[in-house]
Amino acid sequence: MTAHKGRWPKVDQKSGIEDAALPILEWLAEQGINAMIRVDPERLAEGRPAWTFVANGGPLSLEMRADGISAEQCLSFAVARLRDAGVEVPF
Repeated sequence: MTAHKGRWPKVDQKSGIEDAALPILEWLAEQGINAMIRVDPERLAEGRPAWTFVANGGPLSLEMRADGISAEQCLSFAVARLRDAGVEVPF
C-alpha cells in the first residue's frame, strides 16, 4: 500500500460519490470484500470525523479503514485507499 505521507487524497466536490455508495458496496461484495460505512454521533458531537468506511477480505490482505467529516469525503478516501491496495473500484 502506498503511503500518503500525511497528505489526503483530493476530494472532487462535484463527483457525486455519495450517490454511488450503494453500487460501490455491492461491487465490493461481488469481489468477496466485506465493507460498510457508518456514522458515529459521539464523534460528530466531539467535532471529530464521524464517518467511517471499513473493508476486509477478498483480495485485501489487511483490513482497511477510512474516516471523513462527510460521507462524500469518507468514500473518496476509501476509494483512494482501495486503489492503493490494488482494488480498482469502477467509479
